[in-house]
Amino acid sequence: MNKEDILLSVANLIISYDSIRAVDNISFDVAKGEIVTLIGANGAGKSSILRAISGLIPYSGNVAFAGKNLKYLTADQIVTLGIAHVPEGRGIFGNLTVSENLKLACWQRRDKAKIAIDMENIFELFPRLRERGKQLGGMLSGGEQQMLAVARALMTDAQMLLLDEPSMGLSPVLVRDIFKIIKEINRAGKTILLVEQNANMSLHIATRGYVLETGRIVLSGTGVELTGNPRVKEAYLGG
Repeated sequence: MNKEDILLSVANLIISYDSIRAVDNISFDVAKGEIVTLIGANGAGKSSILRAISGLIPYSGNVAFAGKNLKYLTADQIVTLGIAHVPEGRGIFGNLTVSENLKLACWQRRDKAKIAIDMENIFELFPRLRERGKQLGGMLSGGEQQMLAVARALMTDAQMLLLDEPSMGLSPVLVRDIFKIIKEINRAGKTILLVEQNANMSLHIATRGYVLETGRIVLSGTGVELTGNPRVKEAYLGG
């Protein structure tokens, strides 16, 4: 990987909750245009890594995006730089309509013409959201809420999406739909850092992946390499 291709750089990251070290001195990079996935059991530190990158929790070490140090920036400043976080549990505003949720995501944007184009692109990617435009977010199905959460992140016009467990709680059919959409978003030019318990699906779409155990990276490689790794197969792919 060429240095100029690196969009996100995480170096010597340590995250602690009181006396418990959730993430223990890890380093990794994500290049422009990649889908990089973090896999591991519950409690491995995956979601904490995304929260640290987004400026939501304190950490030791360094995180840089497009060459800019993020450590002392607030969460809203990090969004403005071009990182959008879709948290586990979706985090949509249930008391606002679908359209209001999407418009609210544009708070830091001034490019009105591009906002209109992006909104139309969102509705082409997620036709169901067009149909549900006036419906309250809290009244959507789980799959529709996940679509709205991803769509809202895209409306920030971010270069990079942090996706935390996008398939959680969805039916197998909707899981396939969500992963297909993630691939389409990536093909459209977005870089993606994906945290996902469905290791099989995530590794099949990933450029590269990292396996975490108790806050440490224990394996890394391309999606194909990790899918074929006996240790990964036994622990995460059902043998």
